[in-house]
Amino acid sequence: MNPQDIMGADGVMDVRTIPCSVKHGLIVQTCRDLPAGGSFILLNGHDPVPLREQLANHWPGAFAWEYLERGPEVFRLRISKLKDLPTDHVPAALNCGDH
Repeated sequence: MNPQDIMGADGVMDVRTIPCSVKHGLIVQTCRDLPAGGSFILLNGHDPVPLREQLANHWPGAFAWEYLERGPEVFRLRISKLKDLPTDHVPAALNCGDH
């Protein structure tokens, strides 16, 4: 599956029906592909705290997360890329924690 396949024209990436084993890779790829200063809206069925922590550990200060809606059933947040990522660091696959 390609991130563009699930990104709406409105910049919303709805991953609620996508299995965790696939969705985290799609979200990470979308984050990596954003230009510095770009953003998208993530729509998820749970708070993606583990993913946020993993991204922060791999690329400190590179992304900002703004919650637009905090559950309990729908989590909507804006993920913004604050700076370009180093090209020499590609992290191992990020997992989805307990979700």
